[in-house]
Amino acid sequence: MKIAISGKGGVGKTTVAACLADSFTKHGYSVLAVDADPDANLAAALGFPRSTEIVPLAKMKEVIEERTASKTGGVGTFFKLNPKVDDLPEKLWLKKGEIRLMVMGTVKKGGAGCICPESVFLKALVDHLILDRNEVVILDMEAGIEHLGRATARAVDKLIVVVEPGRRSVETAFKIRELGKDIGLDNIALVGNKIQNDKNREFLIRELPDFEFLGFIPYDDNIVEADLQNLPPFELSHQALEEIEKMVEKISSNIAARSTD
Repeated sequence: MKIAISGKGGVGKTTVAACLADSFTKHGYSVLAVDADPDANLAAALGFPRSTEIVPLAKMKEVIEERTASKTGGVGTFFKLNPKVDDLPEKLWLKKGEIRLMVMGTVKKGGAGCICPESVFLKALVDHLILDRNEVVILDMEAGIEHLGRATARAVDKLIVVVEPGRRSVETAFKIRELGKDIGLDNIALVGNKIQNDKNREFLIRELPDFEFLGFIPYDDNIVEADLQNLPPFELSHQALEEIEKMVEKISSNIAARSTD
């Protein structure tokens, strides 16, 4: 089961990703959480100790150079476009309880669409995690689907777009859906977050009429309090956890139904 999570910055993607990882684990699944959003901190949301000290894979210079047969940070160098990565998850992931975590990091280069050893390495690793791993993989992405190529997109069981009541969040959902169509990713669903009242819920349903909604997570001060105490949101927000539990059951049954078609 492979799940990618996207949405506008600040809507709560990482909170949803962390709660999903926790819930799937409690349902007995083997879970690998992947932080692919350079602005997020999935490690902290999952309660990993010393999360700010975790070295992202994009900064593991020796590993990247060994696998791509090149020198990182250079321009115009030759390197392997298909590096071997299938043995790396067990060597590089972090573990807390039954949840394993990989922090991708980002490649900061001048200009867009960088083709460099670091970016090729990260793409190969994401491809492996989505295409070849036999477990629940939850990919917390930035506001887009840049980490997904055509082959990996088709292997994603569900792209969850987190939305909050607001025009920019709605517009981002439409943009992500259009990008998904271009690479064959059409199994998209929404999670409404920070819902304060029926008016918020009705706004999202009205503005996004032809989307599937997995559920709606109410606004909860306990999520803010969890962040202040450096605790996972699911330890304090029982409301969020209850809604996530329902979503996990729905996702599991939907994917099971698809597999028997």
